[in-house]
Amino acid sequence: MFVDSHCHLDFPELSQDLDNILDKMKLNNVGRALCVSVNLPDWPRIIALIEKYPHLVGSVGVHPDYEDTPEPTVDMLCEHARHPKIVAIGETGLDYYRLSEPLDWQRDRFRVHIKAGVQSGLPLIIHTRSSAADTIRIMKEEGAHQCGGVMHCFTETWEVAQAAIEQNFYISLSGIVTFKNAHQLHEVAQKVPLERLLIETDSPYLAPVPFRGKLNDPSKVIHVAEKIADLRGLTLKDIEEASTDNFFRLFRKAQP
Repeated sequence: MFVDSHCHLDFPELSQDLDNILDKMKLNNVGRALCVSVNLPDWPRIIALIEKYPHLVGSVGVHPDYEDTPEPTVDMLCEHARHPKIVAIGETGLDYYRLSEPLDWQRDRFRVHIKAGVQSGLPLIIHTRSSAADTIRIMKEEGAHQCGGVMHCFTETWEVAQAAIEQNFYISLSGIVTFKNAHQLHEVAQKVPLERLLIETDSPYLAPVPFRGKLNDPSKVIHVAEKIADLRGLTLKDIEEASTDNFFRLFRKAQP
């Protein structure tokens, strides 16, 4: 069984075709998916999904790209995290790509999520873009190693991956790893310890080759696994077993 460790099935692009997507997941042996929160106003959509479908689980958090949205508190995140099918805090982190300073609000929000992860005991789902140094620094300052988590849709260098792994984090690779010119990410895919590897789609975005530029969904996570297997000289079964075992080891509340 494959697991998509990061998707957004509640987004309108996917939710309007959900039955078809779930059928395709079954055909491709994708038996579990983690539906990741990006803001609090839309979080009830995730709850509705994961309560309806036994093979879906969720998270609670506010994405760093969402500037004009209600701010979470540690107590609020921890309260939501008590739901039996909420398995992680996030997605959180830093993203300096689209926004410009001052971004203290983004760094403060990130710290709130880390505190909630430590307090709740749930792992963090961390997004970092054009902000690796600050991301790693704040993780260290707030003791993110205490709850651990995953660097999702990883696109940074092997050195950044090592720094995250040293803090008890996993590295999750998306469809970007299948792109021909993603040389830096190919190196990461080859070097990351197999026991620290996760796979994801980040759907509806970043469809892997041969679907690049099209709508993505969790059924396509198998193509991420195929590329990683090719880069590492392993079998597809090797990547399937390792990434699935890692998912349940990290997201303990998601156990079958």
